[in-house]
Amino acid sequence: MKITFPDGSSRDYEAGTTLAQVAESIGRNLAKASLAAEVDGSLKDMSTPLDQASQVRFLTFNDEEGVDIFRHSSSHVMAQAVKRLYPNVKLAIGPPIQDGFYYDIDLPESINEEDLKRIEKEMDRIVAEKIPFTREVLSRKEGIKLFEELGEEYKVELIREIEDDTVSVYRQGDFVDMCRGPHVPDTGYVKSFKLLHTAGAYWRGDEHKKMLQRLYGTSWVDKKDLKAYLERLEEARKRDHRKLGRELELFSIEEEAGPGLVIYHPKGALVRTLIEDLEKKEHFRRGYQIVMGPQLLKVDLWKKSGHWDHYRENMYFTEVEGAQYGLKPMNCVAHMLIYKSSIRSYRDLPLRYFELGTVHRHEKSGVLHGLLRVRGFTQDDAHILCTPEQLNSEIRGVINFVRDMMGVFDFEYVMEISTRPEKSIGSEEDWERATKALMEALDDEGISYKINEGDGAFYGPKIDVILKDAIGRMWQCATVQCDFALPERFELEFVGADGERHRPIMLHRVILGSIDRFLGVLIEHFAGAFPAWLSPVQVKILTITDRSATYARSVAGRLRKEGFRVESDLRNEKIGYKIREARLEKVPYMLILGDQEADTGTVALRDREDGDRGTVSLEDFVELVRDLMSPPAIPYKEE
Repeated sequence: MKITFPDGSSRDYEAGTTLAQVAESIGRNLAKASLAAEVDGSLKDMSTPLDQASQVRFLTFNDEEGVDIFRHSSSHVMAQAVKRLYPNVKLAIGPPIQDGFYYDIDLPESINEEDLKRIEKEMDRIVAEKIPFTREVLSRKEGIKLFEELGEEYKVELIREIEDDTVSVYRQGDFVDMCRGPHVPDTGYVKSFKLLHTAGAYWRGDEHKKMLQRLYGTSWVDKKDLKAYLERLEEARKRDHRKLGRELELFSIEEEAGPGLVIYHPKGALVRTLIEDLEKKEHFRRGYQIVMGPQLLKVDLWKKSGHWDHYRENMYFTEVEGAQYGLKPMNCVAHMLIYKSSIRSYRDLPLRYFELGTVHRHEKSGVLHGLLRVRGFTQDDAHILCTPEQLNSEIRGVINFVRDMMGVFDFEYVMEISTRPEKSIGSEEDWERATKALMEALDDEGISYKINEGDGAFYGPKIDVILKDAIGRMWQCATVQCDFALPERFELEFVGADGERHRPIMLHRVILGSIDRFLGVLIEHFAGAFPAWLSPVQVKILTITDRSATYARSVAGRLRKEGFRVESDLRNEKIGYKIREARLEKVPYMLILGDQEADTGTVALRDREDGDRGTVSLEDFVELVRDLMSPPAIPYKEE
């Protein structure tokens, strides 16, 4: 039988040759690195025998699929260790996740940090045993019987719900788990791992079901990579926006106010306002019109839009004078009503409606996370209504807007196109046209992208912009969605050059996304040390003695006249203590004033990055930093 490889080469093998033997025939290094293989588009264990001509791609830790297989296998090793130490445990699910894996377990006793160390030691023993992962296929009835005998009620529930007549299980010694696979050849592959922490998780994400314990871990093929990742985790802990938000007095989330509802303190509200003001200016330059929609809209509108059928579980509802209303989770419905308020001509298009719209979404309490996942947030939302001929240039205009704004905040990014999900509205033809339009716009801009199958909005495919922060983490923020379906449902029209009525196309788009989420990402990106133009306090004046207070007030007045944001610390405290406090507050510039500075009209300058910069005149300081105190200029030319 002929086996063909990704480079186009091929070799002949006897039927029954395993994937491991094929890899070994090519080279020992490949055989050692291969975790599994893709055979004619399906993922297979290395022990799988081949019985016909096939296309084969071996998967290593350098492949996305290989990483998932490695970490899924790691979760099985952890589950086996847990089962050895706690025989009465019941296992739920244990998937790979970004940078690691987890397993949800049902255990009466709580797992603490010391318990995690015990589990790690047991995992070390399992790894040393190099136990093979072996796959078996059972009938549904056999699978149910097996897991009922093992007392694994969660596995039984999952098997009862599958539609297939068979179920695959994997054994590793005395341990067995329901799993689609594939897995690495044996437990000895999982050498570099670390269990990180535990958390609560409702079974199947349903708050009405039992709370389980979720054990998180990470695993890598190389100990150096594990060490580097743990160092990044430590750096991420230092940058945690929730911690910095408290320390820098930016925001709080109070239980008495409600989970997922953000309260902005003066400094946080100021930073957010600076971002929003920049956004408004840039939208106006690009031909957007600002609009505002109500927080509540009648349920009939949400039924018409499709949100009732496809997004209802994420919405809040209330009743007013016998009529049912929905609190808006998105801004698009009001924007379509604005469009419908007048007869539109092709000469009016494109229309670009922009709203800093506050929306509310019913997120489960278990997924709420600081500013990054909340229930109430504000989007820099816009909806562009255009003709088919304008679609390409409008999508490219959004892409370039994103590029310009990411440059302001020093973000690198990549792009993905997300395609039609299972729950969706609109015709197959319109989805194909919309997806093709997004692809063509990225191709025309020379931007590479990957396809994220089935993750589009329910009304259309989308481009997602994934930001890379200062320590390499990825965050989804900007998006542009191409929608043929909602203009059809709301019967939006324009009069064309031929005098006939035509249907416009709608682009839903955000540039930064949720302002709240973006601010959380920014805090972590800059570790709380915002650039001077974005810092809530740009200059802090520190007096050495009370005698300098009058001069300090005059310096503060001069700087405020220039538009600088200034605070003064006139307390009768040691200057070293004041400097340390200002540094912890991450103020970009400190001006230290004593008798000498007051007599000469100068300031002793310290900055956040370089420390002491000597004595300068007040006017020289103003000239030195004036350009840094305002948002960077964004070049823009009409598309």
